[in-house]
Amino acid sequence: MMHRRLLIALSAAAAFAPAVAMAHPGMPGHTHGFTDGFAHPFGGLDHLAAMTAVGLWAGQQGGRAVWLWPLAFLALLVAGAIAGANGLALPGVEWGIVLSVAALGWLTAFGARLPLAAGAALIGAFALCHGAAHGAEMPADADGLAYGLGFVTASATLHLAGVALSRLAERAGLALAPRLAGLGLAAMAPLLLAV
Repeated sequence: MMHRRLLIALSAAAAFAPAVAMAHPGMPGHTHGFTDGFAHPFGGLDHLAAMTAVGLWAGQQGGRAVWLWPLAFLALLVAGAIAGANGLALPGVEWGIVLSVAALGWLTAFGARLPLAAGAALIGAFALCHGAAHGAEMPADADGLAYGLGFVTASATLHLAGVALSRLAERAGLALAPRLAGLGLAAMAPLLLAV
C-alpha cells in the first residue's frame, strides 16, 4: 500500500511540478557553468514536462525504446544547441516546444504505441527545437561546453526518472499512474502559451 501511495505521489509531482515560467525568456546570468546548466531543466516548465514525458512514454513502450528514445532526445538536443549557438534560426521553435509538451503528454496519457524508429524521429524533432532555443539564447561569454554538459546530464536524469516511474508503476500494477502523469503534462502546454 505504501508503495502505491509513493507512485501516485511521484506521478502527481511529475504531472503538476511547479515552474516559475517557460524557460526561454532570456538567460543572461544563467548559462555560465555545469551547475547552471544542470539546474536549468528543473526550473523551466517546458523542459521539465517534455523530458519527463519522454521517459514516461519510453518506459511504457519497454524494450529498446527505454534507452533509444531518451538517447535520440539527448543527441538532437545537443545538435539543436550547436546549430542555435552558431546562428541557425529554426522557424517556429517555441511552437515546437509547446507542441512537444502537448504531444508527448498525450502520447503518454494514451499509452500510444509507435514503431521504434518513428518514436525516435518524433522525439528527436522535438529535442531539436528545445536545443535550438537554448543554443540561440546562450550569451557569447558563456562556457557552452560546461553548461551543455550540465544541461544534458539533467535532461538524462529527467528521462531516467520518467522511465523509472513508468516501470515501477507497471510492476506495481498501476499502469494508470504514468497515463495520469502524461495527462497532467499535456495539460501544461497551454500554460506555456500564457507566458
